Amino acid sequence: MLSVRLESPNDFAEWRDKARRLLAAGVAPANVVWRYGAEDNGLFEAGDDMLPTVAGAIGSVPRDFLTLAQTVIQHSDPERFARLYTMLWRLQQDSRILMNAADSANSLLTNMASAVRRDAHKMKAFVRFRTVPLAGEERYVAWLEPDHYVLEATAPFFARRFAGMNWAIVTPYASTFWDMENLSFGPGGSKKDVPAHDAVEDDWTTYYAAIFNPARLKVSMMKSEMPVKYWRNLPEAAQIAPLIRNARAMEAEMIARASTQPPARHLRQKAREISAVDELIQSIPDAKAAIESCRRCPLYEHATQPVFGEGPPDAKVMVVGEQPGDQEDLAGRPFVGPAGQVFDEAIAEVGIDRKKLYVTNAVKHFKFVPRGKRRIHQKPDSGEISACRHWLDMERQLTRPRLIVALGASAAQSLLGKAVSVAKVRGEPIPLDDGAILVVTNHPSYLLRIPDAEGRAVERAKFLADLQLVERLMAQSEN
Repeated sequence: MLSVRLESPNDFAEWRDKARRLLAAGVAPANVVWRYGAEDNGLFEAGDDMLPTVAGAIGSVPRDFLTLAQTVIQHSDPERFARLYTMLWRLQQDSRILMNAADSANSLLTNMASAVRRDAHKMKAFVRFRTVPLAGEERYVAWLEPDHYVLEATAPFFARRFAGMNWAIVTPYASTFWDMENLSFGPGGSKKDVPAHDAVEDDWTTYYAAIFNPARLKVSMMKSEMPVKYWRNLPEAAQIAPLIRNARAMEAEMIARASTQPPARHLRQKAREISAVDELIQSIPDAKAAIESCRRCPLYEHATQPVFGEGPPDAKVMVVGEQPGDQEDLAGRPFVGPAGQVFDEAIAEVGIDRKKLYVTNAVKHFKFVPRGKRRIHQKPDSGEISACRHWLDMERQLTRPRLIVALGASAAQSLLGKAVSVAKVRGEPIPLDDGAILVVTNHPSYLLRIPDAEGRAVERAKFLADLQLVERLMAQSEN
């Protein structure tokens, strides 16, 4: 048995170096024990000093594995090093494992990566800096207890967001420091290293109470988005319990006051402001940056981030889905979850290159309802589809596709301006006002929801037939 020692709990480069040396020596995962820090070796374990030094390439892995491993290495599971090496070993025999959503090890690593991304998101949301006067200069420090080793990967976000401040973030396992020029890391600390109170917090708690909307209170969703474990470090948490207790009375008072419609001149001014902003958008990157501040519908409030389209800016073919799912919401990219995998497999089967497609959604924010730790997809309503059509129309104007593929009824409704039945319009090219041709088919997630194999096979055949039509129209447009 070989003991492989790592100095850092989340240094991907260190783990990769040891893993490459293990591969070079042909050491199977079953013969490796991964140790971290000062952890003692077992009685019958040999040290890793016998591993060969590796200069060149050893084996090969998909790029997706490197991205996955860089995230999973931040997980707190003590077995993460071993799990990653086992997957690396298996990929040497079969490089397609990561495309198999039914593989238990692949599914586990994917779930671990999702947990890390969620923890990093919570860190961005729940860090609260407190002032530390030092030699006539204001400095700021925050305490956080993350579930995983996410500090190093997430700290650059704070360096960009608070570039003009001297600040530090302290966690139990490590600390990070920003001096307005350089980001550095050091050992961890404790909560007593951070001031217990900040005068600014009184203003913050007053503001939090002022913006509380009792009519939209959903306690379960609030606890899902702001887990109770973070409350003890949030100054506004003291306001939560009394606000919840008084929510019903506050809602009745709001109804009694009866809000009024803004003056017409205000609405006209708002429309002019939006138009002025839109005139500055000249490219897909401009639009992607602009959508970060979109408030056209309430979906932005609970989504992690907007998910804009991606693909060649001059793509001849645009594919429009319904909305981002859980994995797309976390990754910030369209069609990377289970439905995206079904889509990728299907277009590959009919000979369509995804790199030639501009892939997007009718609605750009994830709509869901929490169920325990899971977020269950909800279909967007007509108002949300209508509000987000602004962005889809902008994508169409900037890319000017000749062919558009609508995946599902929501996408078709956004493109046609009315609700349609997929079964009635699929398989027939539909000319649009801008000269593009529209093809409507089912969303790939529909195939995932069919319980019996026979029915799934029938619907998949129909889906492939629609994609074959798309492939023929693509070929015609290139001639």
